[in-house]
Amino acid sequence: MTQFRYWPVALAVLGMAVMASPVAAQKKYDPGANDTEIKVGNIMPYSGPASAYGTIGKVQSAYFAKINAEGGIHGRKINYLSYDDGYSPPKTVEQARKLVESDEVLLIFNPLGTPPNSAIQKYMNAKKVPQLFVATGATKWNDPKHFPWTMGWQPNYQSEGRIYAEYLLKNHPQGRIGVLFQNDDYGKDYVKGLKDGLAGKMPIVAELPYETTDPTVDSQIINLKASGADVFFDVTTPKFAAQAIKKAAEIDWKPVHLLNNVSNSVGSVLRPAGLENAKGILSTAYLKDPTDPTWKDDAAYKEWLAFMDTYYPEGDKTSTFTVYGYLTAQTMVQVLKQCGDELTRENVMRQAANLKKLDLGMLLPGITVNTSPTDFAPIKQMRMERFTGERFELFGPVMTAEVGS
Repeated sequence: MTQFRYWPVALAVLGMAVMASPVAAQKKYDPGANDTEIKVGNIMPYSGPASAYGTIGKVQSAYFAKINAEGGIHGRKINYLSYDDGYSPPKTVEQARKLVESDEVLLIFNPLGTPPNSAIQKYMNAKKVPQLFVATGATKWNDPKHFPWTMGWQPNYQSEGRIYAEYLLKNHPQGRIGVLFQNDDYGKDYVKGLKDGLAGKMPIVAELPYETTDPTVDSQIINLKASGADVFFDVTTPKFAAQAIKKAAEIDWKPVHLLNNVSNSVGSVLRPAGLENAKGILSTAYLKDPTDPTWKDDAAYKEWLAFMDTYYPEGDKTSTFTVYGYLTAQTMVQVLKQCGDELTRENVMRQAANLKKLDLGMLLPGITVNTSPTDFAPIKQMRMERFTGERFELFGPVMTAEVGS
């Protein structure tokens, strides 16, 4: 009978132990998460006019495989479901519905493109499912008041446009500008940033759009040269960027060429266009270009290279898109780590909005990831760079440009 006399004491001790172990008591899950798995959805253009970006999804899958091989996140493996939308907004809607309603993912991570993300933004917010770290720099992703479930990642297009304007006003104030832009929110965002930054101090003599369904932009390049423009603001996705560079060389048009950051990959754009044709192109950077020998002894570069060799050996080690995929995946892993055992959609957004000076090795020195509940723009800084014919060389300081109204 003596053993039973100690039961109340044992039960009290057990009760205190349970109370002192809040982690066990606080496990919370929404659809897409449990004790062993975190379902992460993604939508990427593996086909269609923006298919060059497909490597981003592949390197993210490889990075999550690395995390899983190392034990996952707090013991949970990432189940990464990545679907092709061909850069077609109606298809994006279809894939988003499939991920949310059929696959029941916890969130959709880094879906690519301004038109595709615009097509699903209201749906994702109505469903209260994170549309997290979208792969587009449109300014509108930083709107936590109206769209609390959507967050960007990379520097926004308007700020980048203003940085180019600042460069032109300082270095080519007498220039005449010709603009080629994709005829959607992505292209128009860049053009607005440039115009805001110029404030009417330099003339734009031609402003020509193209559609993603166009076979080429050859006629636009011919017309831009005919306009008398000696500065070319090139707002294109990779396929059309390569075409523009090549055609300009063919017709012997040699303007000051400003190429938007999202298409400045040496491996995916400049090499197909012809490296000699791309010589002198100006762009911006916020991540380390793997073709730049500046980083050959850099510890973070060596770590990225080892990752590529092990988990994505067929990947293009000259492409900034593979660096981009690696960095975005690292950011996603950081958020999931911060979530702990509260893997709810609400907590995912709470943690994504609480990144403080996150220093990712393949970002340029001095550039870190920062967010808050009122700031959904994780990266805000860039540097100018110039293509030598072999690689980009950085110049000037780290720059931050504010967005106008």
